[in-house]
Amino acid sequence: MRQSVQYLKVSKDDEGQRIDNFLFHRLKGVPKSKIYRILRKGEVRVNKKRISPFYKLIAGDSIRLPPIMLAEEAKQVPPSRETMELLASRILYEDENFLILNKPSGMSVHAGSTVRVGIVEALRHMYPKLPQLELGHRLDAETSGCLVLAKKKRILRELHTLLREGQVTKKYWALTKGQWKTSELRVDLPLHKDYREGGKHVVEVHKEGKTALTVFHPIKTLKESTLVEVSLFTGRTHQIRVHAAHQGHPIAGDDRYGDPEFNKLSHRLGLKRLFLHARSLDFILPSLAQRITVRAPLDPDLEAAIEAFEKQR
Repeated sequence: MRQSVQYLKVSKDDEGQRIDNFLFHRLKGVPKSKIYRILRKGEVRVNKKRISPFYKLIAGDSIRLPPIMLAEEAKQVPPSRETMELLASRILYEDENFLILNKPSGMSVHAGSTVRVGIVEALRHMYPKLPQLELGHRLDAETSGCLVLAKKKRILRELHTLLREGQVTKKYWALTKGQWKTSELRVDLPLHKDYREGGKHVVEVHKEGKTALTVFHPIKTLKESTLVEVSLFTGRTHQIRVHAAHQGHPIAGDDRYGDPEFNKLSHRLGLKRLFLHARSLDFILPSLAQRITVRAPLDPDLEAAIEAFEKQR
């Protein structure tokens, strides 16, 4: 139990970050549901005022944190040798500024109340001289593929600016139900994130949501499914999964937004995970005039799933 109220001053490095994300990082091991609860109740104050979870921090802000139970805090356990070997084998690109990983499916990008070691914690353990190693963006635990980590705060801020301004080209591959019509390929529909009891969130198409644009391009048409390449022009939570499902073409293995019968078929054909893969990314870092282009190969289980669906013909 932290016995007294604590006050934190926001630095320039944390400017622009949402208060909920700031607290997730600051209060490691505290369940997200608890963090949202103390925000909702006004127990967290910024400059003596109540704020929403979406408030963006400004350098110099004063944050008041209430006494808070840390009994749930995750123990600082090191990653297993197998985890470190797996991550080391999946590094796609590395220089003095970036580390880009072909993220394994089924591994969370950061630790939480139910995850002792995430990818970023494991990599910090592997790179003890890089304590500022941070996620440039996030991928769902079930999603595999290109994941960018920045080694310096300055580089991280620059990358976040590029992402906000749509200057990072990201392509995903997904196996979706049925065949797409030309009229269905461009999806420009707002998305709203609804936080439910326990901190779990569900994303849905809603007129009052945030702008979201996704473009699907069929790569291979199969008997009961289509392999598509997906271009993201915004970076909303679960954007591809929700837009695909809304068009009537949910992604194979999606247990939140997917089609149960299509998921059963996928499982019978050997697919035991979500078929969503961050295939490639491309961006130019203005401060260094450096262009980075990376492509993540499909994992064998995804290659096998495509082959199994092909044999249905």
